[in-house]
Amino acid sequence: MIGIALLSFWTLPFALSSPSANAGLRDQIYETTLPNGLKIILLENHKAPVATFQVWYRVGSRNESWGKTGLSHMLEHMMFKGTRGISGQTFTRIIEEAGGNDNAFTSKDYTAYFESMSAEQIHVAIELEADRMHNLLLRGQDFETERMVVMEERRLRTEDNPQAYLDEQLAATAFQIHPYRWPIIGWMQDLKALSLEDLNTYYRTYYSPANAVVIAAGDFKKTEILTKIEKAFGSIPRGPSPNQTKPLEDPQLGERRIQVNREVQLPFILMGYHVPNLKTPDSYVLEVISAILAQGRSSRLYERLVREKKLVQSASADHDLLSRDPSLFLVSAEPLPGKDVAEVEKALNHEIQQLSEKPVPAEELEKAKNQLEAAFVFSQDSLVRQAMVLAQFEIVWDWRKIDDYVPQVRTVTPDDITRVAKQHLVPENRTVGILVPVPPRDDGKSVPTGASVGKEAVR
Repeated sequence: MIGIALLSFWTLPFALSSPSANAGLRDQIYETTLPNGLKIILLENHKAPVATFQVWYRVGSRNESWGKTGLSHMLEHMMFKGTRGISGQTFTRIIEEAGGNDNAFTSKDYTAYFESMSAEQIHVAIELEADRMHNLLLRGQDFETERMVVMEERRLRTEDNPQAYLDEQLAATAFQIHPYRWPIIGWMQDLKALSLEDLNTYYRTYYSPANAVVIAAGDFKKTEILTKIEKAFGSIPRGPSPNQTKPLEDPQLGERRIQVNREVQLPFILMGYHVPNLKTPDSYVLEVISAILAQGRSSRLYERLVREKKLVQSASADHDLLSRDPSLFLVSAEPLPGKDVAEVEKALNHEIQQLSEKPVPAEELEKAKNQLEAAFVFSQDSLVRQAMVLAQFEIVWDWRKIDDYVPQVRTVTPDDITRVAKQHLVPENRTVGILVPVPPRDDGKSVPTGASVGKEAVR
């Protein structure tokens, strides 16, 4: 139930339900801020008698420090261990008896907690979330137990997953200054060294009304639910407003390369380019580029590398639009058995280079825009995701920017694609990671995970 968010703009649908598919959200959302700094965003949706209540804290792995990685995710686990008045088991039982379900996740930029249930029972979630925002009880025994759980989670999700491990190593190579370099779950040695006092300090620093956003969506009247929220959260002290500014990366001056040797059947290639986030118009161009490259079976990577050249069994492109700071545009491929990874890398580079050399045909560009808009429209019916995307836009910049998505995508031209590809999708701006299969050791023991980093070439 509790986990790490590995969400992208494609895996987290971003459409929001509205009376008209063309209607904006600005007139449907009610926003206010309590005197203690808690921002509240409400979206009435009367399609079904259900509601979701979510609390998003502006804290994720980007807020951690050297030697203290994994704190955000560790604290997420501990939030389910109970407060001064309600045990963790009681928390879950109350939600279940109200006919609801709950969940939580941690990302680079935020930690979120949410419940979904019948609208008439939503006050239960409001009261429980207010309680653990202010009254969490951190016990040493619970901490040691959850530390072991998180360490095992890391083993299963990352260390025993070669592609996930490569992704982690690539980020640590691509980012040298910014905290996006370390994994959400934390480095194993850091997890072993964390203390209960570390967790207490982190909780007191980041879990406060001034550092949180409450999102509710569903079948309620905003005046009624607002009264409930004010009653539950209004008396909680404001708390600190942590400095959220992080040092940005210096421009990369040459390609970086990393190789990971693992006992796997097939190699894997992953390339990451430094790109801007939502706050620049180029981010919408990159959305279109990602669709052109890898959205569906008519995309360039599928047509050229899978069908025509029969080099790979899968290929993808991912743009992390909703990251708080500039992140990476990722391109990856899994070669077919017997295919040379160098040949696959050359083919990937060719397709990316074509974007900067030849204008995208009008028909292909229109198809990509239609795909992006369709994703916006077709995922309108989930209350949980409606609230989630409101929160994501709010954390990154402003929830109102949701209304700009389709218009901005629609304005992208072939010249925009050429310009952005020339500026960002260039060799000197990329980090390449290669997963290399190695044979098992003769003694039957696993080959230790290894990673080697190539020197950065300077222009």
